[in-house]
Amino acid sequence: MVDKDGFRPNVGIVISDGLGKLFWAKRIGQDAWQFPQGGIDPGEKPEAALYRELYEEVGLESSDVEVIASTRGWLRYRLPANMQRKHSRPLCVGQKQKWFMLKLLSEESKVCLTRCSKPEFDSWKWVNYWYPVNKVIEFKRGVYRRALKELSPIQCEMERKSRF
Repeated sequence: MVDKDGFRPNVGIVISDGLGKLFWAKRIGQDAWQFPQGGIDPGEKPEAALYRELYEEVGLESSDVEVIASTRGWLRYRLPANMQRKHSRPLCVGQKQKWFMLKLLSEESKVCLTRCSKPEFDSWKWVNYWYPVNKVIEFKRGVYRRALKELSPIQCEMERKSRF
């Protein structure tokens, strides 16, 4: 499902430990790290896609997390021309994403990267809040910066509360 401007709807998932660290995952067989993300199926609500992707990619269920916040609107990024599938119709030029910040409620041992038949990640770690902005693949940096900037007041409040 691609919109009239060529963007495919997608969810971005930021999982916080509640203490200032974020879940950072390595794409299987690559030295490429990112937040979990995934497409929104036709007729599917962003929240439903969030929980489906969370389970498929990270092995966590809705009871393992709490949704703390989401971005107000869609954040977009363009794919480099060499990554666009030129023969697909309609042409997908990038992704428009609704970002969700989650707080992990369960033990981190609940994370399972092999829940689905085609895993996307083979490793993960906790990283500092702003670390992903300069480490994700270059064409996603702007959307990561915008998402984390919009969600940062929520993260700061969560950290403040955890200290008391």
